[in-house]
Amino acid sequence: MEKALKVEPNEMLKVLDDMVQSMRMNYYPPCPQPENVIGLNPHSDSGVLTILLQANDIEGLQIRKDGQWISIKPLTNTFVVNIGDVLEIITNGIYRSIEHRAIVNSKKERISVASFQNANMSKVIGPTPGLVTDERPALFKTITVEEYFKVFFSNELKGKSCLDVMRIQN
Repeated sequence: MEKALKVEPNEMLKVLDDMVQSMRMNYYPPCPQPENVIGLNPHSDSGVLTILLQANDIEGLQIRKDGQWISIKPLTNTFVVNIGDVLEIITNGIYRSIEHRAIVNSKKERISVASFQNANMSKVIGPTPGLVTDERPALFKTITVEEYFKVFFSNELKGKSCLDVMRIQN
């Protein structure tokens, strides 16, 4: 990633070494009126990366693109990899987290397993210095991962609202 972004070797590793992993299993039962409920509210993931297995090939994951919700068709034996807010912050917006949600199916249950790759709580996050220039000033504030997670988990899931709190207003 550092090579692709043309930053000094190990510049991003200062934040991304000693990462923490957590896992979440999701079960969405069939719902006879799926238009009246949401499986998981629209949000972006707080961490660095999320690796998602859509375990039983039932559609339910949607991403927001150009204001429209687009279903992500599950492919057998594949993973979906989402960029999280922390990665958007440290890449100064070059890599963007994706707003997504889960919907339910009227006839079939859906199962997914998410593996969240997070920076260590003690790390300080902000735009990587090599990605801040006069032409591209810092877009985000500097904060500890712990402070960012407190903001993220103390609010409702509302799109990318927590990431918006981190933006520097120019």
